Amino acid sequence: MSDMLILGYGPAGISAALYGLRAGLNVQLVGKDGGALAKAHMIQNYYGLEKPLTGEALMNVGKKQALDLGAKIADDEVTDLMFDGTEFVAKGIAGEYRGNACIMATGSARNKHPIAGMAELEGHGVSYCVVCDAFFYRKKNVAVLGSGEYALHEAQELLQVVNSVTLLTNGAELTAAFPENVRIKKHHLQSLVGEGQFSGVRYEDGTEENFDGLFVALGSASATDLAKKAGAGFDGGMLVLDKDFQTTVPGLFAAGDCTGGTLQVAVAVGEGAKAGLAAIKYLREHRK
Repeated sequence: MSDMLILGYGPAGISAALYGLRAGLNVQLVGKDGGALAKAHMIQNYYGLEKPLTGEALMNVGKKQALDLGAKIADDEVTDLMFDGTEFVAKGIAGEYRGNACIMATGSARNKHPIAGMAELEGHGVSYCVVCDAFFYRKKNVAVLGSGEYALHEAQELLQVVNSVTLLTNGAELTAAFPENVRIKKHHLQSLVGEGQFSGVRYEDGTEENFDGLFVALGSASATDLAKKAGAGFDGGMLVLDKDFQTTVPGLFAAGDCTGGTLQVAVAVGEGAKAGLAAIKYLREHRK
């Protein structure tokens, strides 16, 4: 159990952690990788660098700084986030992490999936949140788009509710072990099918298959996915945040690339600091 649970250990997450640690809080960071920063070839436009650093080197400096101040850092992929009214519970592949306040700093997916019809049918039979929408597909036949641990988690949740689950890998190799009761189709997809409402998929060979719903679980769970699972509000598809980067769920904050806007290290560090300070204030007020 931690005071401050931070999902992601990029610039925003580490920045928030440093403020929490200096305030004497117990801080737990959980991250899968360094995200966009770790892939940056060379960082030159950031304050205080004596010489250019690779993104990975800068990330490692930040992680060491947090560890030296007493942070706990777990390398894990978070697939679920729940709020029971008093604490946040993040479920990962390797473990479970709890905190009295939570900051989402998971970065942002840079690329949209190119399957034709995806954008048009979002919210009309195409969902990104099993916890939010599985109820509407009771005893129905649904598909999950993905091939990894996140897709496995969503499929397992759906199996408790729906009639059948088909995994659509779109040609990708499986990176998780799926149970036998999940049907697996490795065909490449050409498009989604449906006039105003999703009704199935069309494969590259021209054949079609009908489904009642499609749950997208590509890669890892994003901040949007996790926020929806925790019950946070959205407006026009955007996560609702106040001036302190707090969501509509008390004690749940977001910072960095996952909030949109300018995707720069300097901005992420600033948002992380602001969310960290706000989380400290929230925790102190709720301990009175």
